[in-house]
Amino acid sequence: MALNELSVEHRQVQQTEPGVAALVTQLIDDTREVVSAEIAVHKARIGERAAAYKGAAVFFAIAGVLALAALIAMLVGAILSLATLIGPGLATLAIVLGTLLIAGVLAMIGKRRLAAPPVEMARA
Repeated sequence: MALNELSVEHRQVQQTEPGVAALVTQLIDDTREVVSAEIAVHKARIGERAAAYKGAAVFFAIAGVLALAALIAMLVGAILSLATLIGPGLATLAIVLGTLLIAGVLAMIGKRRLAAPPVEMARA
């Protein structure tokens, strides 16, 4: 009689519990949902960071424009100051050549840094 009861109980458990195929299917579905949720979270984080960087980029652009305006004003002031000593034409020429010389040196330094091979770490 005990064997009969166990057999009936076993059949009831088999009928109420899902099979291996159903469990694997459920696992795949749950994994897809988790991956989709993770992707959505990362997209939201990237969107927030992009918005923050966009606002900062606007302020950097404004600062760059103002710095350029200050540089131009400084160069005009240098031309006007030098013009009293050597005349406006020569003052303009001197300031433009000096500025181009500085720009050329900076460009050569930048070119050298781009062309330099990467520094390898010493192996210990």
